[in-house]
Amino acid sequence: MHRTALVTGASSGLGAEFAAQLAATGHDLVLVARSGDRLAALAERLAAEHGVAAHVLVQDLAEPDAADRVADRLAGLGLHVDLLVNNAGFGTCGRFEEIPARRDHDQLMVNVVALADLTHRLVPAMLGRGHGAVLNVASDAAFQPSPYFAVYGAAKAFVLSFGLALRQEYRGRGLRVLTLCPGPVETAFFDTIGTRRAAVTGAMTTPEPVVRAALRALDRDRGYVAPGLANALTAHLTPRRPRALVAALAERVTRKVLAAPTATAAAATPGRVA
Repeated sequence: MHRTALVTGASSGLGAEFAAQLAATGHDLVLVARSGDRLAALAERLAAEHGVAAHVLVQDLAEPDAADRVADRLAGLGLHVDLLVNNAGFGTCGRFEEIPARRDHDQLMVNVVALADLTHRLVPAMLGRGHGAVLNVASDAAFQPSPYFAVYGAAKAFVLSFGLALRQEYRGRGLRVLTLCPGPVETAFFDTIGTRRAAVTGAMTTPEPVVRAALRALDRDRGYVAPGLANALTAHLTPRRPRALVAALAERVTRKVLAAPTATAAAATPGRVA
């Protein structure tokens, strides 16, 4: 019997790549995002290519009851989730006071609240069956304060801390928890945030090796993974420095985003990664 993976933010980028690589290993899929047409096209293609079932759930994860709606539809379909991939997310950048409060509120609802709520709704059944996994997508921004990405960085720090804590809670109980902390990845994230200057740490990679590294780390029951040599060095070395110093050094790197004229304008627009 195929195991079932639920992937949020599955309509593009890392989410679509997670769906493709999981389908290739025989997982049935539940694809969640706001973009119904793109989800349907992806589900149809992956089902035809890999002979798996692929279900589409159209849901805006910024809504307060988003996790309840997803869980109710899973129950209506009679589906049990074996792997939860909390991938959905988007970011803002620029001076904090210039970013619309509603935009940052929605960011926290997607990046933090929906992630925790879906985990709450799906983990008990995994524990009851004696097996399961949760893969949360954070960022290299999780390892230090990120001036001009203040809410995004803080949200990703929550994701990393949350994932590592749950991993310790569930060790020996049949449930694996991995946190993925990628550097810049060539996705629609940078279109949504409004500037490619947001890739402050350097050259981008593509989704395929990042997802491959994440699934390999999950199989090995790692606590977190930061794909790429430079990214791994940042992950392992930065947290050992005084926090105030780290924040000051980070500001020297991230201030370049302020030179992008579209950063604040993009923050005011309603669009975001599905």
